[in-house]
Amino acid sequence: MAQLKPGVVTGKDYLTLVAAAKAGGYALPAVNVSSSSTVNAVLEAAAKNQADVIVQLSNGGAQFYAGQGMKDGFKAKVLGGVSAAQHVHLLAEQYGVCVVLHTDHANKGLIPWVEALLDHGEAFFKQHGKPLFSSHMLDLSEESMEFNLNECARILKRMAPLNMSLEIELGVTGGEEDGIGKEMDESADNSHLYTQPEDVLQAYERLSPIGHFSVAASFGNVHGVYKPGNVQLRPEILKNSQALIEQRHKTAAKPLNLVFHGGSGSEKDKITEAVGYGVFKMNIDTDLQFAYSEAIGKFVTQNPKAFLYQVDPETDKPYKKYYDPRKYLRAAEENMIARLNEAFQDLGSKGKSLAA
Repeated sequence: MAQLKPGVVTGKDYLTLVAAAKAGGYALPAVNVSSSSTVNAVLEAAAKNQADVIVQLSNGGAQFYAGQGMKDGFKAKVLGGVSAAQHVHLLAEQYGVCVVLHTDHANKGLIPWVEALLDHGEAFFKQHGKPLFSSHMLDLSEESMEFNLNECARILKRMAPLNMSLEIELGVTGGEEDGIGKEMDESADNSHLYTQPEDVLQAYERLSPIGHFSVAASFGNVHGVYKPGNVQLRPEILKNSQALIEQRHKTAAKPLNLVFHGGSGSEKDKITEAVGYGVFKMNIDTDLQFAYSEAIGKFVTQNPKAFLYQVDPETDKPYKKYYDPRKYLRAAEENMIARLNEAFQDLGSKGKSLAA
């Protein structure tokens, strides 16, 4: 098994990590973060599971990281992303695992956000010889295929010299995540949730000569958690896309690096099947948001007076050790870690870190 230096992986090390996951039949959880607390919980969970992990920020998560009080919202999205990335670079090596640092779901209106992050990434590269982020995502699935691939090609040409990877989306992942997309109509015909293998082939032929990329191909997956039976996952679409490229271009098996969006609430057998077809990354956001918040809710419920009084008016008991934010935020982190333990197990990545 290949071994890598622990910390943020980029360039050839990133490709080694992806190849190891595909060859080993496992995938890495990709966790949306929005604070140093959630970042630290992800790193701790990865270390406890001896597993590598993907830390990613949406534009909203990046803005929250910078602080929603910052008047210039766009600048907050950029600087929050930069600040979070620097936090991960500083601490990931100390946790002893390999971390992919990624940004999530940038639609047409957020292309300037990605380009601004690349401005910072180019400066970081000049100083350190590696990029600030391992990869960025462009989600232009709601635009025409021509616009989607043209913009992806343009951005990838800028990213390739930095040894970065681009994630693209083909087909539409249902549901809404951080302002991108819209709530799924559970009674509607959702045939648009299924990517056509011919579209994946077109993307492969357009982008592979430029640089490294991965594909979030939709196979019925949605953001959020819906009632059982309303989401029909069809992982065979991924298998067919791989087979078409293998046939047309005489490649090795599973030439595509595939991404599973909307992993929260998915059936475990479908997760296993998708990983078997070349999925190396599965996004988990909704379940982890709930786990984090659930623990805070339980803590407040168990200690109600501590959130009403500094000192109990009847017993004079001080409540400082309960309303200290570190108490309930740590409970939130521990519950988030518990849910991530399950994710590492489901994806088969537990105990498989490449970190030397």
